[in-house]
Amino acid sequence: MNSIVSTNFNFNKQVSFYKGKVRDVYNIDNELLIMIATDRISAFDVVLPKGIPFKGQVLNQIAAKFLKDTSDIVPNWLIDVPDPMVSVGRMCEPFKVEMVIRGYLSGHAWREYKEGRRSLCSEIMPEGMKENDKFPKPIITPTTKASVGHDEDISKEDILKQGLVSQEDYAKLEKYTYELFERGTQIAKKAGLILVDTKYEFGKYNGEIYLIDEIHTPDSSRYFYEKGYEERQNYGVPQKQLSKEFVREWLIENGFQGKENQIVPEMTENFVNQVSDRYIELYENITQESFVKSDVSNILSRVENNIKKFLENYKN
Repeated sequence: MNSIVSTNFNFNKQVSFYKGKVRDVYNIDNELLIMIATDRISAFDVVLPKGIPFKGQVLNQIAAKFLKDTSDIVPNWLIDVPDPMVSVGRMCEPFKVEMVIRGYLSGHAWREYKEGRRSLCSEIMPEGMKENDKFPKPIITPTTKASVGHDEDISKEDILKQGLVSQEDYAKLEKYTYELFERGTQIAKKAGLILVDTKYEFGKYNGEIYLIDEIHTPDSSRYFYEKGYEERQNYGVPQKQLSKEFVREWLIENGFQGKENQIVPEMTENFVNQVSDRYIELYENITQESFVKSDVSNILSRVENNIKKFLENYKN
């Protein structure tokens, strides 16, 4: 009862409702998007059966902070944060690709590398690298944006050939992606962290490219602790990281990778609380601020009432 795993609100001028893996999105008059960061958690493109207390608040507040901190690089969709779990912003026409950028050989890139592949989305990964080694320079490895099922790796060449993005727009997406990653890297360094990899989503509003969705959260990004990174690499010890990767690792250890006929292992109360603590830990590390837990005694009513107050006061 102290988490939100689904919503079913009905707002004034509501046009449609979309339920993503983690977010519930309400379209208001084809102009505003109300994005509720629920406490659902997904891994391997599967939504796990239990909510993680305060996860939605963590994601929403980190994303809102970094959208504001990067608005000098690229305009973004965000207008206001009327509740700790809610962002309201402009309705943009999204590009059908996600811009994934990697500074280190980790996660999916490492799994591909370990299988002997040295090219990812037409980007070359040098020989002789170990897991979590730093790339000579960050590489962009886009994915298709699937509404159902798995996102798929796609090269720049195929994006242009399929007409998913124009050449002119893609050049801007690349530029923004490198600049956002550099800014995120600088912010992380000040907090004693390494931004390992992340993804950005973009859309268009009145013909201009906008940054949309979330940015630099533990759902969209991977972080290492900077202290001890070199030593761990030298000794072949796993990196201490703040990301959702530990959830994926737990699932793999328990025989689940989202494949057909695999069953999600039982999420014990202890495990759920551990995940919640890790999300709060990331918030406090990356923002350098104490996390203030919101009142969850009547969480659905709180969220609904705060959204309604915003809509009553909002002037186009």
